[in-house]
Parts: sequence; structure tokens; C-alpha cells
Amino acid sequence: MSNKEMIIHLLDNIPDYKMGYVLAYVQGVAADEEADDLFCQRMLENYKNAPEEDKEGIPLEECIKEWGLD
Repeated sequence: MSNKEMIIHLLDNIPDYKMGYVLAYVQGVAADEEADDLFCQRMLENYKNAPEEDKEGIPLEECIKEWGLD
């Protein structure tokens, strides 16, 4: 039995209320990885082309204090 056939067989035993979880997982697995790679590449290019003042970060310690997580 192929993997695809095994999956189809297993689907027959999954209750309807769990099908949403299965669908979400399968959609994630089937997602277009090329689109994800292009998105990440654009994010990196935007960062590299941004003015230096936009690249400055906030030290973790300041964030912790600001968010009241001391």
C-alpha cells in the first residue's frame, strides 16, 4: 500500500470534528515553499536597504522593563 493509500485509509477513521486539524496540517505541508522563500528574500532585501536608524534595536533588558516583566 502506498503512503497516499494509507493516508486515505486513515482518513476514513478520523471523526469529522478532527478533520479541520487534518486539513490545516495538509494545507501547511502543501504550501508553496517558493512563495515563502521569495517573501523571506524580500524581507531581507528591505532590511538591507533600510536606513541605519531603522535597524537599531532595543536591548532585551529595556523591553523586559517596558513590558513589566521584571
